[in-house]
Order: sequence, then structure tokens, then C-alpha cells
Amino acid sequence: MNNEVAIDVFINNGMLERSVAKDIMDEMSNSGKELWETLIDFGIISAPEDYWNVIAMEVGAQYISLADFTPPDEVLNMLPGAQARLHGALPIEYREGEGLYVCLEDPLNPQTVDDLRVATGQDIYLYVAADYEVRARITECYGGAEAAMGDLLAELETMSVGSQDGAEEANAAPVIKFVNLVIMQAIKEKASDIHLEPFETEFKIRYRVDGALYEMAPPPVHLANSVISRVKVMAGMNIAERRVPQDGRIVMKVGDAGVDMRVNSLPTQYGESVVMRVLDRNSVSLNLDNLNLSPHLHEYIIDTVNKPNGIFVVTGPTGSGKTTTLYAALREVNTEDSKLLTAEDPVEYDIDGIVQVPINEAIGVTFPRVLRAFLRQDPDRILVGEIRDKDTAQIAIQAALTGHLVLSTLHTNDAAGAVTRFVDMGVQPFLLAATLLGVLGQRLVRTICPYCKTPYTPSTALLNQLGINPQLIGSQQFYTGARCDKCSNTGYKGRKGIHELLNVTDPIKELITQNVPSIVLKQKAVELGMTTLREDGIQNIFEGNTTIEEVLKYT
Repeated sequence: MNNEVAIDVFINNGMLERSVAKDIMDEMSNSGKELWETLIDFGIISAPEDYWNVIAMEVGAQYISLADFTPPDEVLNMLPGAQARLHGALPIEYREGEGLYVCLEDPLNPQTVDDLRVATGQDIYLYVAADYEVRARITECYGGAEAAMGDLLAELETMSVGSQDGAEEANAAPVIKFVNLVIMQAIKEKASDIHLEPFETEFKIRYRVDGALYEMAPPPVHLANSVISRVKVMAGMNIAERRVPQDGRIVMKVGDAGVDMRVNSLPTQYGESVVMRVLDRNSVSLNLDNLNLSPHLHEYIIDTVNKPNGIFVVTGPTGSGKTTTLYAALREVNTEDSKLLTAEDPVEYDIDGIVQVPINEAIGVTFPRVLRAFLRQDPDRILVGEIRDKDTAQIAIQAALTGHLVLSTLHTNDAAGAVTRFVDMGVQPFLLAATLLGVLGQRLVRTICPYCKTPYTPSTALLNQLGINPQLIGSQQFYTGARCDKCSNTGYKGRKGIHELLNVTDPIKELITQNVPSIVLKQKAVELGMTTLREDGIQNIFEGNTTIEEVLKYT
């Protein structure tokens, strides 16, 4: 259920002040609790039934409990299992002359009712029950995602391949359903990437969730080309061409939210390897207040994006949240009196009020060309998706010198390394010193699951590896995840950023002008009070946010 929509219901019913709504959303983000649990903690309601009664009144339905209820088989048969799982719908009863009564996991989504009406050919009426009860009964009556996948895999096993490239089977119903289920499951698990990898004797499908890869049940290896061809069809790619890498894009509607996927194919020894980057706008919070930044860093970013000119850079490896941080920063200054332009490859998230330009090198729409055009568009602030080459870097410097604020990203190991990278690309040190405002180094570490968080004592070797003297930790408590169903038995749920901020003050500018090595620059920044990535990671360990293993992995 969309929590923001549900909160609006409580606000409109006079049960909640809008000023309190932000505190509730922040608490949900920090604690991992459901909305109804958080409303109880805040004293808005006293029991779960109160929450679902309010939702029921909103949609004009009756609240029921499913604790001791199982729908009759003849009613269950009116809605196929695949549809029930897809829409989160449980049929309750059928009334002759009226239609089918159902409980939905998300009763506030009107689109679901319309979809069910089309799927069943019946008029749809609602009962309201707790979403966790609806989910449990759907799994009990129809089987869970594993059952749906099992049914499809059994169906796929019987398929034969009519052509070597699988083009004919790409539009076969079982293949279409399988690919859709793979994508839906990835969105449900909040995966950032889907990997389709053909090998000689197997066809692997893996999800990247919270930065780690997990394998799912694979289809038969002889249908690898069919599944990959289906993905290429959806992405608008050439399925006949299997010798060169290709890029494509899939846009899907899931409920009332849009999901974009960037698709890349790579020829390998045993077929094409395909990776889909999932850009789920619902799963990303483009707001500085929701990024769990330290007060100092939060204040610094707001102050920086309000400056009239200069360059602010966020560094880190792929998937470290650089773009999310910059988007959130831009939203702080997205006002009517400010002209904001972005050049991205590709545009990841649509933001109202910002002019966003997708890079397309195939037709000559490159970063340098777009940036030159930007300077004639009278912008106040410019976001460059990535500074990759000398031309882009020099135009960014020119833009900063001519009264524009430029935000961008770089792929470097730490904040100080960004300075060396600029110089390597041909930027004069004195120009860099004159324009660079700051560099933010960033990593994403997995956070401990709040449902199975438990104290433990780390080994001396692990503490030494982290650089902590075991004799000096005193009564410091360490935590880990005991693994539970809520976190898919990983011990982790969600991610948060760890950061190091290189603030380009006068002493740092002097060193940049002298073109000193990055290690010297970093040492000086630490002397001036910079917290390194490792130090920020250790602080998050002490606060119980993450584990030693996660910090060691990324710092």
C-alpha cells in the first residue's frame, strides 16, 4: 500500500496533522515498521483494527478479519492464482446478480479493481482486511511466488525450441508470463538489478538486493535464448543481432507507479548476458531529509546548492547512490525562480520543474555538446550525470567560472582522488582550485534488519582488521542480524550511506594549485577535520546501524 496515500486518508479524516506526517514517515524509514505500527507508536490509533477500519470507511467497504476464514473452492476458482498473486487479491464470496467480493492488499489502488473486473468478467466489490492477513491467505490458498514460479517452470520444461535464437518462442505465453514474473518479483524484493546469465549447462537468473546478488529458480537452459529474446523485444532491441552489445529501455506500469529498466546485452561464449537496471521511482526517496545524512553534511549540502557558482562533485563506484544524492540536493532548490538543467545518460528519474536532457551519443548528443547548449539556456544550476572526459570537464569549469553552479559525479575511490582525476583529464590546477566547492565520497552499506537485530561479540581479528583496538572498546555493544523471514534470511534490510566530505577551504585550494598527490590532499583534509569513509563506517557500527563485515567490504 502506498503509505503517502494512506497518510493523506488520516489527514483528511482529521486524525493526523500534516506537520506530524513527516515525523511518521521518518520513523518508518528508520525503524522498518509498517505504517499501522508507527501510528500506534505515535498514539494516533490504539490497535491494528483501528487502522483498517479507517481504510474501509475511505473506500466504502466493510472491515473483516481473515484470521479464521478460508474462502470456498468455488469462489477461489473464479480468480486464477497468477491473477490473485499479481494483484494481491483474495476472493471472499460471490453474490448472484451482484458480482465477486474480494479483499486487496492495497484497497486504496482503484486500478486494481478495474484490472480484476477485466480479468474475471465480474463486477468487483471490496471487503477490507489487514494486508498481512490477505497475503497469508493468498499464499495459503494459491501458493506463494515459489508456487507461481514452479507452475511456470513446469510449463516451460515442456516447451521446445523452434529456432536457434529463440525468436519464435519470445512471444510464447509461458515465456511472456515467466519474464513478467521475474520482473515483478524483482520489484517486490526491491532489487536494483536483474542478471540473466547463460552458461554451457545452466541458465542463471540473479537479483541484486541491497548490493548483494541472490540466485532464483532458473528456467530450462535450452530456453535461455527465448527468455533473453523476450527481454530484448520488450526493450526495443534488435533480437536478430547477437554479436555486439546493445542498450535498450523497458517502461512498465506496476499498480499506479511507473518502473523504468535500463537493459544491456553482452555477447558471451554461450549466448547473450543481459542485465536490467531497475529504476523503481517508489523505492527511491529523492529527498535530503530521508537520506539519513549527518546534521553537518545535510547543512553543508543545502548551503552548497544555494551558492551562485562553483562545482560540487559526488564520487563513488557504480550503485553507490551518487545520482540519488544529487537529485535530492537539486530538489532543495527546485523553485519557480530557479532554472535547473540536467544532462544524463540516461535520465533515471523524472522530476517536475527540472529540464532533463538524455544523452544519445549515437546521434551526436554528447555531454560536451549538451553542456555548450546549456550555457545558452540561461541556467542557474546544471547537473551533469558524469564527467568522463576532458571536454566535459573543461566546459563544466567554464560554466562554473561564468556564474553557474555545476553538480556532477565521478568514479574515484575517495574524495581526494577526484582532484587528481580532474587534473588527469587536463583541467589546470589553478582553475580547479578556483571553482571546486567540495567533493563528497559515498558508499552504501547494508543496514541490520530491525526485526532480527541481536547483540554479539566480534572476534579480536575482525576488530584489528577494522583498525579498532579491542582493549579500548570498553562496554561498546555490537550488533548483527540473526536472519529472519522479514529480511529473506540475510540479516540485512535496506541500505544507508557512509560519507567523507572534502570541503575545499583555502588550505586545500593552495594544495590543489600546487598539484600535490591525492594522499597529501587527504592527509591535510583529515588534519582539518574530515571524517573518512572508514571512520564514518565505524561510527555507524557503534550506532548499531550496520556490521563490521559491511564496513570492511566497502572501505
